[in-house]
Amino acid sequence: MSSAMNVAKGSLLIAKPFLGDPNFERGVILMCEHNEQGSFGFVLNQTTELFLGDVLEETIYQDITLHLGGPVEKNTLHFIHRRPDLVSGGAEIMKDVFWGGDFNAVKTLLNINTLRQEDVRFFIGYSGWGGGQLDDELNQDSWIVSNTTSEFLFSTPPGNFWREVLRNMGGEYRSIAHYPIDPRLN
Repeated sequence: MSSAMNVAKGSLLIAKPFLGDPNFERGVILMCEHNEQGSFGFVLNQTTELFLGDVLEETIYQDITLHLGGPVEKNTLHFIHRRPDLVSGGAEIMKDVFWGGDFNAVKTLLNINTLRQEDVRFFIGYSGWGGGQLDDELNQDSWIVSNTTSEFLFSTPPGNFWREVLRNMGGEYRSIAHYPIDPRLN
């Protein structure tokens, strides 16, 4: 069975060490949608120098780092969270992880410290593929497909995410986690 058959909403796409695309070097993408029309997700482990308050007109009292969700439409803002009890209207991506929802409520809940930074991630831009494009990349063995939990997703620091997800997969993936970025330096 090809890797393409294993991708679904909530899957992780893990860039192989020598993928060759600087947009996704050592990237881990949470898939929000994958079907015949195309695929869509957010890079979980690339942060920006921006904070949420830098891109909104409203004041946000916490310094919440923005992640780079991908190379597509970097002028858009998205979020995932694990608090459907506080943020209504989100689409469930996987168990205990939701995409979007009532953004006005999110801003208010952040400012009154009811919604914790550890329960939400914000992204500028996203990662997207046209119909069949991601399946082609998977069939070329460019990505590793895995799953995760809400706890791991929200508690693992972005800088460690690629390595930790591979370590947790065990076996051959554990050794891939130690590949140098530039093998010539090994």
